[in-house]
Order: sequence, then C-alpha cells, then structure tokens
Amino acid sequence: MNSSLSILYRGPLASCNYDCPCCPFAKRRDPPADLRSDRASLERFAAWVAERTDLRLSVLFTPWGEALVRSWYRRTLAELSWLPHVERVAIQTNLSARTTWLADADPSTLALWCTFHPGQISLERFLVKCRELDGGGIRYSVGVVGFPEHLDLARELRQKLPENVYLWVNAAEGRVYSDDEAQVWAELDPLFPYSRNPHPSAGKACRTGESVISVDGDGTIRRCHFVPEVIGNLYDGSLEQTLTARECPKTMCDCHIGYVHLESLPLYDAFAGGVLERIPATLTSALVSRQLPLHVVR
Repeated sequence: MNSSLSILYRGPLASCNYDCPCCPFAKRRDPPADLRSDRASLERFAAWVAERTDLRLSVLFTPWGEALVRSWYRRTLAELSWLPHVERVAIQTNLSARTTWLADADPSTLALWCTFHPGQISLERFLVKCRELDGGGIRYSVGVVGFPEHLDLARELRQKLPENVYLWVNAAEGRVYSDDEAQVWAELDPLFPYSRNPHPSAGKACRTGESVISVDGDGTIRRCHFVPEVIGNLYDGSLEQTLTARECPKTMCDCHIGYVHLESLPLYDAFAGGVLERIPATLTSALVSRQLPLHVVR
C-alpha cells in the first residue's frame, strides 16, 4: 500500500447560501436532522484521519453546497491542519463565510479553492475576502466559470488579484468554445485548454483508486466522484486491500477534480505541491505557459 493517500471527502451536506442559476443546491436548506447527520459523519471522518498516523494524508473537501458557513467544517479544517501526518487540507468554497477562524489553522497545511460567483457577491467584497486570506498567509486559488457575460468581471478580477494568485477558469458545462473564445479565456488562465473539452479517458491509467479516493459520509469508498462503483469502506478495515492501480472505466472525464489525476496528462507536474487546492507549482513554468496550445494533445 502506498504510504501517501489523497482523499476527496463529500458528506451529506447539500445546502448553499447562494442561488446560482442552474445549480440544484441553490438556496437549498438542509433540515436539522440532515445537518446533525452531516456533522456526525464529518466528526467520524476527522477522527479516522487523526488515528491514521501510519499514512501521509491529504484531504480535499468537495461539498455539494457551501460548507464553511457551518462551524463544524471550520473547526475540522483547523484541527486537521495541525496534525503532523496531514500534508494538506483544503476545501472548495465560495468564500462567503467569515475568515477569522483561519487564525486557528496552520497556514502551511491549510488551503482554499475559491470560486467567484458574479451576481452572488460583488467583486469588491470578494476581493476584500481575498485580502483577508493574504493577510493570514493562507494559500488559495480563485476561479470563475467561463460564461461570456462574466468575462469583463473575470478580467478585472485577474487585474486586482495579487500576481502570485492563480486564477483558473472552468469551461461552462456543455458549452463549445471557438478558438477565438478559448484564446480569450486562456489569456486569463493559461491552463484553460485542459478545461475546454472533455478528456478521453477509457482504459487510461488514473491515480484514482490507488493513491486518490473519494469518500462519502458513510465511509463508502469510490475511486472518484464520477465512477459510482463502490470499492470499499474507510471504516471496515479493508482500505489496504481496496487500493490498487485501475484504468478509467468512463469514456470521458470533464471535471478538473477527475482529469487532474489522469496519468496521461501532465497536470501533476503543473500543480506539484498544489494538486488538491488547484495551485500550480509556478505561474511562469513551461507547463503553465501562455504558449500552451488551445487544443490539448491527448
């Protein structure tokens, strides 16, 4: 068994304080019983992480909704960040929650994957939050979805963010970008070509299921969020037998948290030291160059 393991954790939490168009979790509220279940699941998972001192662990929380508005997520991230065998703990967030809790976390371990949602928060208010992260020495990336109506705001965001903060752009789901359109977004995110089109993945080697796994609130293990097959459970003692090299069974992989782990793509080199939080090793390296072709060779 590999002594290093990355876990993408997604508990039952399915509520969000934003009402983004087309999002099934927009302004959804979890009833109290569901929130109690989510909290209990998270505490069980955190206890498991704390006990597995034989592993070098990295954890990315990928909630359906917004988790940092919940005190138990803020507390858990801060506590896990101080564990010596935890190399990285990160979370996807809209950055709407208060940031004072970050003072309790280890900034050398904790990181945030932040998404700017035009129409939900003003650009200036979002930038205030980013400056708070800067002041606390927190590693973070910032991103937007590549909707043409958000292009001007995305450009302004890039201009006003510190140069060392990576701005990523996700291709809008189902949208086909012309070369001219893709070039515009690639000027903001040199790695946009990897997001532009789905990646053929059937039969290709992928790190998921071996050194990366997806875990839900019950401890059910899947190789990733996008392959429904259950391969084990975190709490039944079968982890060592679960992890093995696997080829991808899907025809295409179109989400960054999936295709970043494909061995056929150079993204582990591009994001060395920042795979989970989506922070490139350097914004000036050859792999993160504005000379990257608009059509990624697969």
